[in-house]
Amino acid sequence: MSFLKKCIDAAVLAVLLAAAAGYGVYWWANRPVALKTPELDVTIKPHSGLRSLTTQLNRGGVSVEPELFVMMTRVLGLASQLKSGNYAFKSGITPYEVLQKIARGDVNEYVATVIEGWTLQKMRAELDANPALTHDTAGMTDIDLLKAIGAAEVDKISAEGLFFPDTYLFDKGTSDLAVYKRAYCLMQLRLTEVWATRAPNLPYKTPYDALIMASIVEKETGHAQDRPLVAAVFANRLKIGMPLQTDPTVIYGLGPAYGGHLKKKDLQTDTPYNTYTRMGLPPTPIALPGVAALNATLNPAASSALYFVSGGDGSSIFSDNLGDHNKAVDKYIRGQ
Repeated sequence: MSFLKKCIDAAVLAVLLAAAAGYGVYWWANRPVALKTPELDVTIKPHSGLRSLTTQLNRGGVSVEPELFVMMTRVLGLASQLKSGNYAFKSGITPYEVLQKIARGDVNEYVATVIEGWTLQKMRAELDANPALTHDTAGMTDIDLLKAIGAAEVDKISAEGLFFPDTYLFDKGTSDLAVYKRAYCLMQLRLTEVWATRAPNLPYKTPYDALIMASIVEKETGHAQDRPLVAAVFANRLKIGMPLQTDPTVIYGLGPAYGGHLKKKDLQTDTPYNTYTRMGLPPTPIALPGVAALNATLNPAASSALYFVSGGDGSSIFSDNLGDHNKAVDKYIRGQ
């Protein structure tokens, strides 16, 4: 056999073997992967190499053949496009689909929603009950939590009001501290933005004062369009040295002692948050205000109103003087 013929035969054999190998990889890539359970999540760590990624998949219950997975990834030119995160896999998924999912970064995001007007206690209960979070704050006091996220307000008597109500997306296994830090930083950002655009001659010395008032406006407002007027009433009261006399602060100060309905004795029971027995702002916010309440507080309506009463449908009736206010009370409260 001539040398030339030997070379030709070797080349043909190599092509045939390559074709066979290619078909084998193709067949493997499009067959369903064996999963440990019908549905499972696997977290791919940041900066994982290709072989480390296959190890994480197998340890997580997604059985892929490492050498074939590496070969497929390199042939398709996706080795530099693989992204970290938490991924959800279901029965029937193929190695090719696993690879495409990780290359797209089709991560399994989880959600925690914090509602305007919630207290920090309610927020903590909600995050504590979220099974996708790692609960590193378990056993921490509110002030311990502030220290853990590097907050500046560790000298306050409470962490109330310092976290922005919003919807937060995160990967499974994220520390709840990370969510609290995001919520804290977002509140700082929103408060700083609104403080910079505040109206002149407001009775608030610091952004924290405004945050306290925004929490009251949040709790006192049934209709969104009333917020600027509610904010104006309380600003007007502060300016003339009139007590705020707002029920939500009394309720907050009563804590677990609040029975669901305010009584006369509740209004007369002195606490740091009773704005009937004490002048000025309460010592801390009483809830988590949203951006609309912050805006209304720092840009209230141009109004001389000093009183308001519920109109029965969630809206409020505003009055400049006590006589008109009493008439409104007779009509909308006593009349009902």
